[in-house]
Amino acid sequence: MKKKSKTMTFREKMPTSPKSPLRRRRSSWTGTWLNHQTTSFKQAVSAVIQAQSPRSRFKSLSSDFSDVDRTLSLSDSLLLKILEKLPESQNEDVSLVCKRWLSVQGRRLRSMKVFDWEFLLSGRLVSRFPKLTSVDLVNACFNPSSNSGILLCHTSISFHVSTDSSLNLNFVEESLLDNEMVDKGLRVLGRGSFDLIKLVVINATELGLLSLAEDCSDLQELELHKCSDNLLRGIAACENLRGLRLVGSVDGLYSSSVSDIGLTILAQGCKRLVKLELSGCEGSFDGIKAIGQCCEVLEELSICDHRMDDGWIAALSYFESLKTLLISSCRKIDSSPGPGKLLGSCPALESLQLRRCCLNDKEGMRALFKVCDGVTKVNIQDCWGLDDDSFSLAKAFR
Repeated sequence: MKKKSKTMTFREKMPTSPKSPLRRRRSSWTGTWLNHQTTSFKQAVSAVIQAQSPRSRFKSLSSDFSDVDRTLSLSDSLLLKILEKLPESQNEDVSLVCKRWLSVQGRRLRSMKVFDWEFLLSGRLVSRFPKLTSVDLVNACFNPSSNSGILLCHTSISFHVSTDSSLNLNFVEESLLDNEMVDKGLRVLGRGSFDLIKLVVINATELGLLSLAEDCSDLQELELHKCSDNLLRGIAACENLRGLRLVGSVDGLYSSSVSDIGLTILAQGCKRLVKLELSGCEGSFDGIKAIGQCCEVLEELSICDHRMDDGWIAALSYFESLKTLLISSCRKIDSSPGPGKLLGSCPALESLQLRRCCLNDKEGMRALFKVCDGVTKVNIQDCWGLDDDSFSLAKAFR
């Protein structure tokens, strides 16, 4: 009788009890291996399908490309042209997108009214906005009053006033930055704004304007508040100046004097002026005559709230190229213009405009109409003191 073989298979040697350590180890190895193989297999199959299907490949690429800033491939000049097509109402929103858009948007801005003087002194103004052509510094030239909610506004000037300012009549002048600080800001602006064309400033000095003119040779328009005779010495270096506005004294705000001396300095230093406005300025026949003789291409003259001596109207006949004469906010025209036979006329004058003026001075009105006898357009707006006899003076017009 043959004996049975006692050879045992591997399966028979494995323990059958689920609690066996060896069986538990075998189960964990198997699961791990199977999971790994399954994951790799799925990835491989997915890669093959995407490689064989162009549509699936395009979908994958587009999903990855959506997370990338597509404007990075655009140059700054091209991006700037695109941003220029947007409306101005979206300028602030565009600058908040990213640092690059903030920088590009800064190069787009050309005009700015500054309210923080430290922003100018720190150099951030010229670095943040390197292409500025028009800068208004008037509101920034006032020391801020942080403990007051009272805002004083007068034409182009606005600043906060402290609650105890009503006790001091010179509170406006005391709120202004000192001359040295204003000149320092002009030097910073001049070194960085080589494209500057227009500037509005208050309480500057001759040295500040000279330093600015050296760096900004293309300056064409200048507006000086609280102007004086000494300040006008600094504008002689502005060789390309075409438009000038001088504000001397403003009732209730500040006082400064522009006399015949300053007007003569102006006439000799700014012979290329095309447009001139004198507001709150003094002077007389001599100062106006000097401007008429030296500024041969002057086409527009504005006289606002003048404090000039009697007889200044007769000097208007020396303006050979003057086309527009604007007189506004004047409490008088000319109380004693002199004999009518000595009054000449402006040969090129086309338009006479009177706004917010007192016109009850018959002698001054008669002299003004005599000098402006060649105009083709007369505009009288918001004036007072007129009566029926005043219109009879219009017979002086040809």
